[in-house]
Amino acid sequence: MKTANFSHPLSNTLTSCPIFQIGSIFAKSFSKLKEPGMSEENNNQEAEAQQREEATQETVEAKEQEAAESETPQEPTFEDKYKELNDKYLRIHAEFDNYRKRTNKEKLDIINTANAALLKDLLPVMDDFERAITNNETVEDVEALKEGFNLIFNKFRTTLESKGLKPMEANGEVFDAEIHEAIANIPAPKKKLKGKVIEAVEKGYYLNDKVIRYAKVVVGQ
Repeated sequence: MKTANFSHPLSNTLTSCPIFQIGSIFAKSFSKLKEPGMSEENNNQEAEAQQREEATQETVEAKEQEAAESETPQEPTFEDKYKELNDKYLRIHAEFDNYRKRTNKEKLDIINTANAALLKDLLPVMDDFERAITNNETVEDVEALKEGFNLIFNKFRTTLESKGLKPMEANGEVFDAEIHEAIANIPAPKKKLKGKVIEAVEKGYYLNDKVIRYAKVVVGQ
């Protein structure tokens, strides 16, 4: 059985035509030339995309590195250390100066307060002296006068002793340059008085066991 051939006579004529065959050859050649060009363009686009991605990645890494450097504390320079030490010195000097002024003021306040308390306690003694002077203008009894002065003196001494004042006993004591002030040297009336105080010309005093006035004495030789 023969297969029917439905080929159109015009189709056979075109395929057998030399011009048609030449066009087919050019079409195939053009398609072959076009494919490498498109591939190169695709490669260029991929390269550009990769470059953009790499640039973006480098930018991100640079920002991360910059942020890390900003967070990491930098080593202070010599000038920074000098400024810091100078500021500390100025603050300490100002604080010490304020402390010195404050302590001096407190000391003055204590001294003034202590003087005020002492003077307040001595005012009654002054009142007694004023009354004694007024009464002595008309008094004729000498013994009463003596007794009045003794009372005032004892009151005055008691007031000072209550503030820590204590008289220094010097007569017959071995001369001590720490508490005695020799104003004269005389031959000792007795052998046992050599190098000792013969007489206290002016009595010395302690204030709470501290010498506030040296005793002026005559020393035997």
